[in-house]
Amino acid sequence: MKVLHVITTLDMGGAEKYLLSQVRGQTARGCEVRVAYLKGAGSLRADFEQAGAVEVLHAPPGAASFTRLLPAMRAADVVHSHLLKADMLVAALARAGGQARKLVSGKHNDEQVLKRRSVGFVHGVLGKVPARTIVLSDHVGAFFQRYGGVDPARMRRVYYGLDRAPFEAAAARRADLIEPLRASCGWSPDDVVAICVARFAPQKAHDVLLRAFDAARGRSAARLRLLLVGDDPFGDGRQRAEALARELDLGADVHFAGIRRDVPELMAVSDLFVMSSLWEGLGLVFLEAMATGLPQVGSRVSAVPEVVADGETGLLVPPADDAALAAALAELADDPARRARMADAGRARVRELFAIDRMVDETLAVYREVLEEGRR
Repeated sequence: MKVLHVITTLDMGGAEKYLLSQVRGQTARGCEVRVAYLKGAGSLRADFEQAGAVEVLHAPPGAASFTRLLPAMRAADVVHSHLLKADMLVAALARAGGQARKLVSGKHNDEQVLKRRSVGFVHGVLGKVPARTIVLSDHVGAFFQRYGGVDPARMRRVYYGLDRAPFEAAAARRADLIEPLRASCGWSPDDVVAICVARFAPQKAHDVLLRAFDAARGRSAARLRLLLVGDDPFGDGRQRAEALARELDLGADVHFAGIRRDVPELMAVSDLFVMSSLWEGLGLVFLEAMATGLPQVGSRVSAVPEVVADGETGLLVPPADDAALAAALAELADDPARRARMADAGRARVRELFAIDRMVDETLAVYREVLEEGRR
């Protein structure tokens, strides 16, 4: 099977990491996979080539859509688009070029821009083009049915799957990693470290997290630290977060690590995971935290309750509520036994519900469904 994936960017993010796992799994099952991206630096190009993609194509919107992307679409058996800009562009090209019967759309987030009537109307037209739409959670499916005009009969839910190996391997090395990695932040092995891995985008609400962390420091008996991993390649989100940290006088208690390639190791030397999202399609990073053995603190929004079992693998609080987030952080910081119980429950949950082989196989089943329908 010849598969073409088209995604908006090929830089670090949850959808991009998901696609990397899909490419690796699909090539291992004998598919000939190509990847195209529309914008950005393409910083993951080498990763996709190593994963088995036979070609990684940069096709910015405009003339390149016709000269590069449309011929690649015609050569493929299945075209799978990811993220809103790529979805809409590829749907328009597929409709114009007679490729709609082979098109699969991938929905990774509850895209809030669709609540604008004009955008929702356009998507309502283009959203009818794909033969199938894969949604990564029940919440995202309901959202696109309501705001994006997608026919639920053409939807298939396929939860993200996680390659647990690097996170489990890093967790097994915690004793060796904890002192040097924490020392690089100026911290002690006895500190309680909360880690957040996320883009500094408005969706992630780092301002809420920083204020909650400030309050939690005063409530917890532990010496609480916050490790922020990520950046904002398209804006000034990190700079604004750093300014707020200075305003709150958080000092050395917060460390801005930037974009890192050693996320499994950084999670392994942490004690809990926290993210204050205002919305999430699923939250792949919660799965990574579970696989590493970290209890999670998150917002009770979107698909997060489908991932985090509240009270079992972590604690969920209302969104944009820094007081509730502070209370949850302090509660877990002061209760290592509860953190250990949640860690065990999280490892079991990610193994049971979010296996990577299941994700790849279910996705290929959708492709075969599309191919069979096209032949009929």
